[in-house]
Amino acid sequence: MSKGKNRRAAIITGGAGGIGLCVSRYFVQAGVNVVIADTNAAAGKKAQKELVKNAIFIRTDVSSESAVKHAIAGAVRRFGRIDYVVNNAAIGKNVPIEKLTFADWTQVIHTNLSAAFLFAKYAAKYLRKTHGAIVNIASTRALMSEAGTEAYSASKGGVVALTHALAVSLGPDIRVNCISPGWIDTRDYTAVPKFPPLTSADRSQHPAGRVGRPEDIAEMVLYLCSDKCGFITGQNFVIDGGMTKKMIYV
Repeated sequence: MSKGKNRRAAIITGGAGGIGLCVSRYFVQAGVNVVIADTNAAAGKKAQKELVKNAIFIRTDVSSESAVKHAIAGAVRRFGRIDYVVNNAAIGKNVPIEKLTFADWTQVIHTNLSAAFLFAKYAAKYLRKTHGAIVNIASTRALMSEAGTEAYSASKGGVVALTHALAVSLGPDIRVNCISPGWIDTRDYTAVPKFPPLTSADRSQHPAGRVGRPEDIAEMVLYLCSDKCGFITGQNFVIDGGMTKKMIYV
């Protein structure tokens, strides 16, 4: 993507683990400097050490306006520019709605949705200079639900709508797209080994014949940020092995 003094720079929220860590690695491998904006200091410092001089970790609570401003200022101070923002950080509070507190609802909405607004708002002036791109990570939960996912599903539905609104408002200088992952197995990008083994049933229920991998998402993020995508903006790309297209009868 870039070389030498003209190396481009990306901010990856939640970039210290899971899909975010995979995206961070892909950007560095493509020659892009990376700001890992994450709340997990231990994981963030570990990722920074792994990615050496091409990445810095900035501890960031993405639900905080002041913390978002701090992360953006740190990116500009360190790399002199911002070319890409990947809004990936997210949390869930999946409980029956009667047990979902308003405080929990608010925390999920601010972390998953308000953060994407804040990074777009405060990074826009830098992205305009570089004709950059924003990629928001939504979820298939924006399109379908399991019980007890009201806060998470609402936040991700909001991310999809925010994406096309931003694409119209920030275009033509900045392109904005989002990705809605389905089931992504992140065990290779998570420090805590808490995942049960995948079963044949896990794989066979996907029309693609397997569960998703973080690399499936990272490849699309890189593509959407590349110069090959100059005519793509405002779109939501579902990457779920075909699950949202599968009719299920019980």
